[in-house]
Amino acid sequence: MNACADASQTINYFAPELSWLSFNDRVLQEAKDKNNPIIERIRFLGIFSNNLDEFFRVRVADVKRRILLNKLPDTNFDEDEILLTQIQQKVLQLGKKFNVIHQQILDDLNTHNIHVDRPEQLSEFHINWLKIFFHDNVLQHISPIMLDENKDFSDHINDTMTYLFVEMFNDKSHYAMLEVPTDRVPRFVILPPEKTRRHKTIVMLDDIILFFLSDVFSSFFSFTEIQGYAIKLTRDAEYNLDDELEEGILDKMSKGLKQRIYAEPVRLVYDQAMPEPMLKVMKKRLGVTHHDALIPGGRYRNFRDFIGFPNVGRQYLENKSLPALQSTAFNNHASVFAAISQQDILLYYPYHTFNHLLEYVRQAAFDPRVTQIKVNIYRVASKSRLISSLINAAKNGKKVTVMVELKARFDEQNNIEWAKVLSGAGIKVIFGIPALKVHSKLCIIHRREKGQIVKYAHIGTGNFHEKTAKIYTDFSLFTKHQGICDESDSVFKFIESSYKPFMFEHLMISPVNARQLLLGLIHQEITHVENGHTGKITLKINNLVDKELVDCLYLAARSGVKIRIIVRGMCSLVPGLNNFSDNIRVISIVDRFLEHPRVMIFGNNGDEKVYISSADWMTRNLDHRVEVGVPIYDEKLKQLIVDVLELQFKDRTKARIIDSEQKNHYVRRGNRKKIRSQIAIYDHLKKWEGNYNNE
Repeated sequence: MNACADASQTINYFAPELSWLSFNDRVLQEAKDKNNPIIERIRFLGIFSNNLDEFFRVRVADVKRRILLNKLPDTNFDEDEILLTQIQQKVLQLGKKFNVIHQQILDDLNTHNIHVDRPEQLSEFHINWLKIFFHDNVLQHISPIMLDENKDFSDHINDTMTYLFVEMFNDKSHYAMLEVPTDRVPRFVILPPEKTRRHKTIVMLDDIILFFLSDVFSSFFSFTEIQGYAIKLTRDAEYNLDDELEEGILDKMSKGLKQRIYAEPVRLVYDQAMPEPMLKVMKKRLGVTHHDALIPGGRYRNFRDFIGFPNVGRQYLENKSLPALQSTAFNNHASVFAAISQQDILLYYPYHTFNHLLEYVRQAAFDPRVTQIKVNIYRVASKSRLISSLINAAKNGKKVTVMVELKARFDEQNNIEWAKVLSGAGIKVIFGIPALKVHSKLCIIHRREKGQIVKYAHIGTGNFHEKTAKIYTDFSLFTKHQGICDESDSVFKFIESSYKPFMFEHLMISPVNARQLLLGLIHQEITHVENGHTGKITLKINNLVDKELVDCLYLAARSGVKIRIIVRGMCSLVPGLNNFSDNIRVISIVDRFLEHPRVMIFGNNGDEKVYISSADWMTRNLDHRVEVGVPIYDEKLKQLIVDVLELQFKDRTKARIIDSEQKNHYVRRGNRKKIRSQIAIYDHLKKWEGNYNNE
């Protein structure tokens, strides 16, 4: 038991996996909420589905591996058998709720003259149009896989795609699998108007293929009946890298990705209308075991495509855009370096434009005084302006170092390609520490000023990704603070030479000092209470599952420290337990933007300590990744962060209470003003930027 745990007290935790499913239930709430524009509601169904795919590929796959280890000596994972059953039961409950909400959304779309129809519901005019469309645009992309009854065909399944399992019957049944080619043909086919332009009709690509299924096979097979049903297989996302010294890291990663393609299945979702005999054949051919989640569902699979559901109606059917704000601190100066020299600058995406960060690197690429640029990449856009600027910097004779994290889950292939591109441009590319992922968000610039090298640092909570910066909320700090910049520079030295000792007085670095610092800061609040003062801790985090930190928060709560937490995803901590965690309040906010920053505020007896960080409170982030947290020293910026979190705690529209039963009840409004924090934050930042010159 760790130092913060109380041996006389039974410690309570939520299972992280079940807590995560509770988070995805909050996403479903947004799809159900009729206060949201109808197009946004159906897109939330896509977000829910995409989340669940990753959950099975990562979390459930991990539970399944632990169960399989039970066959080894000296292992006892019986509790994981129970957990897997609980997960499957919860997933089935969510699936039923999903289907009800989906049908309700389709009905609501009809009231807005948007119809998602099957071909058999259409007029002869539209069926004729679809037949031409199918033969001209779809058929060429369909390559059926004929299923031999003695062969396992799961290796042929790409778990990012939807498949149709097809049965042809004459004297005996023949089976085939065909991929729905959504990577080459739009999933949502918008039909031309027949009579009035008011009515918009959309047909799913899956339904078009099913309607013309005979046209795919009739030239080669004789059958009296043919039927097809949608399925989707999900695989284990983990893979192993061998230790062959002669193989380079790029080759190892490429081999690992191939392992993922052929990894064990962990979930098979299928159309519940599929006949039982056909279902048995499919399970056998795909090698699905009793440990895999076999989940009946509706007609359609791969709902994640619904994230891009088109708005073919009026503009009010989706969220009104919030134009990204300009930073007055940057715009008041001719260069980013002049601006940062004047003061620390804090941006909050997507409320602020991401262009300021891109401009920071672009100007450095050709500024004759800049000598060196260092940046670490975890996820970047497919057409990254940041990468373009780094290549341009190398062409201009700058020394450029890019730390590329090849193990960024689901972005490995992109990062392998970027590493090759950067190396080809003459940029020094490093791949980090074999046992640690590098998850920090650093960009350090060396600039010659008055005969000396001066450093500038960017430290953020989110990735250098132009696309996600429009939908993820994240903080970026730009500073010239000598101590912070020197230590940020040392992070790159630590990555290249982790065996050397490094001291960090300002930064919170995983796995060097972050855990010790966090535990120390919590204990300081306990000491303040013991000395008769007030103890306060305010956290904003994506995931809170590290047991040592959870135990320390429990201890602080029992000692009288008031703790408030905003958590997006997993939360192992159980708030509100009498005489145990009743000093802890936890809420969660799900809205139009994905809440992503990590923020820590410690009361410190009135002199608040404020940190932003790339690290969640998970064991992996504290002990097995390189993460960077930074203190905010500028008093105005500290207050801005405090104001942002206070607005979120005042949310009476999108905030849910995380309680001991994880029921996801909305925070009650009572007689308080109705506040939707993401909109209120935008308004607050807009006013803050407008008042900047008057302060």
